[in-house]
Amino acid sequence: YAQPVNDVQVEVLAAPADHVGLGTGTQLGLAISAGLTAFRGWPVPQPDELARSVGRGQRSAVGAYGFSLGGMIVERGKLPGEFLSPLDCRLALPDDWRFVLVRPRDGAGLMGQSEEQAMDEANRDLSPLTEQLVAEARDSLVPAAALGRFDDFAASLGRYCELAGQFYTSVQGGPFTGPVVTAGAVRIRSLGHRGFGQSSWGPTLFVACPHQASAEELADQLQATSESLEVVIS
Repeated sequence: YAQPVNDVQVEVLAAPADHVGLGTGTQLGLAISAGLTAFRGWPVPQPDELARSVGRGQRSAVGAYGFSLGGMIVERGKLPGEFLSPLDCRLALPDDWRFVLVRPRDGAGLMGQSEEQAMDEANRDLSPLTEQLVAEARDSLVPAAALGRFDDFAASLGRYCELAGQFYTSVQGGPFTGPVVTAGAVRIRSLGHRGFGQSSWGPTLFVACPHQASAEELADQLQATSESLEVVIS
């Protein structure tokens, strides 16, 4: 920015839990930066400028584009020398669709140095896995979302997340982090839901539902099963 902002104090009154796979730190940082920009009357920055201003988006660009654009974000992957991965496409999902967020009431995902070490351990030759993920997204997930075909979308989302979970297996012993999250995933699958997965290192699971009634039914079923889970409909 053309001039520093050093005479503003920001007080955060409420925010979701940190380090649970929801990108809370990224969204908070971007919100503060965007708010200060508006406060100063400066032009709204592009996603890459906004992310750079708070040092976010170095690993994934989804949070930066999601903050600025909303909807379903698909990025291309960052090449050497790029600060932010280019946006491949952005889709508006049907208004009726809902996502149920499920996580243990206690616990958090990896962060800081522990996350860096885990990423180094998990980072091996990922070319075959990457190719499968790209094909699943390109051939099934994105078309289903664009056409509003929920059943196809949920099936593809489940396959995509199952593949993505392989990245974390060497660190967390499986596609999900810990027995509580694993049990939650087993329960979700037993209730007939296919479109679900773990967000990043977790411990939050997300489940796609075709409408509010379906989401509420799932939330009631999960909360009746385990008091250790927190369930939110988005």
